[in-house]
Amino acid sequence: MKNSIVKLSAIAVLTLLLSQVSAQKSSGFKLSKTFHIASPGGWDYIAVDENSNRLYVSHGTQVNILDKTTGDSLGVILNTTGVHGIAFNQSLGKGYTSNGRLNTVTVFDLKTAAVLSQIKTGENPDAIMYDEFSKKIITCNGRSKDLTIIDPITETVVATIPVGGKPETAVSDNNGKLYVNSEDKNEIVVVDMVKYTVLNHWTLAPGEEPTGLVIDLKTKRLFATCDKLLVAMDATNGKIIAQLPIGEGCDGAAFDPSTNLIFTSNGSAGTVTVVKEQNANSFAVIETITTKKSARTITIDTKSHHLYLPAADMEALAADAPKGTRPKMVAGSFQVLVLTK
Repeated sequence: MKNSIVKLSAIAVLTLLLSQVSAQKSSGFKLSKTFHIASPGGWDYIAVDENSNRLYVSHGTQVNILDKTTGDSLGVILNTTGVHGIAFNQSLGKGYTSNGRLNTVTVFDLKTAAVLSQIKTGENPDAIMYDEFSKKIITCNGRSKDLTIIDPITETVVATIPVGGKPETAVSDNNGKLYVNSEDKNEIVVVDMVKYTVLNHWTLAPGEEPTGLVIDLKTKRLFATCDKLLVAMDATNGKIIAQLPIGEGCDGAAFDPSTNLIFTSNGSAGTVTVVKEQNANSFAVIETITTKKSARTITIDTKSHHLYLPAADMEALAADAPKGTRPKMVAGSFQVLVLTK
C-alpha cells in the first residue's frame, strides 16, 4: 500500500510538471475577429488610443478610425498621403500622423478627429512617437536618416538629430534616453533627449535589418525584431543577452508589461511569434500563432490585452516573377485581425 501511494504521488507530481510545461507552450491567444476596411491603398503601423475605444489604422492617403471592440467606423483623417504611424499626446488631447510622402506631421483633435495643423519634418517620416520624458513628438525619417523633434505646444521643430542610418522605429526609457532601430546599419542608436545628441551605436549582429522595437522598462531590456531573429539587448550597455528565432518578414513588435510577453508580427510567414520574458536574462519562444500572410505590423491594447494586426488578401505571383517581387493586394480586401484570449 505504501509503495502504491509513493507511485501515485510520483505520477501526480509528474502530471503537474507536464501540465505546467504544456501551459507554458501556449499563450492562449487566437484570432477572434476581423474588421474589414473597404478603402484602397497600402498600410504600415496601427495604434490604439487606450484612453478611448478608438483604433487608428494607417491606410494609403488616410487614417481610418475604428471602434476597437466592434470594428465600426468612427471617422477618417484625410490627406495623410503615405501615412506610416500615429501617436498621441493625451495631456493636450491631440494626435499626430507621420505622412511619408508629404514630409509632414498632421496634428488632429483626439475627440473630433478634426485636422488642426501640419508640421514639416525630415524626408519620409516613418514611425512616430510621443516621449513622456521630454514631452516631445519624434519622427524617424527614413530618407534623410534623422529624427525630427517637435514641441507639441508650439508645434515647431526644436531639433533635427542625424543618426547615421535609416531609422525605422524608436522607444524611450522614460528617463532621457531614446533607442532607435537603424535598419540599414543593423544597430541600435542611443540618443540623449536632453542634449539632442547621439550617445552610442550598438551593433545587433548577427541580427540584420531591424524593424520592430519594444522595451521592458522594469528589466531594462530592448527587443529588436530582425530578419528571422528577435534580439534581446541590455538597454544600459548594449550587450546582447539572447537571440530567438521568429517568423520571416517581421515588421513590428508588441510588448505586454503585465504578462512579460513579446509578440512579433511575421508578415511573410503569416504568423505571430510569442516570446516569454522569464526574467531579465532568460527568454523562450512559447508559441507560433497563425495569422495571415501580409500581417507584418502589430499593436497591443495593454488594458484589454488584445492584439491588432492590419493585413490584406494578396494576389498569387506569376511562376516567372523575379525573385523579391511583392504580390499585389486584392482590391477591397484590407482588414484588421484581432487576437484575443
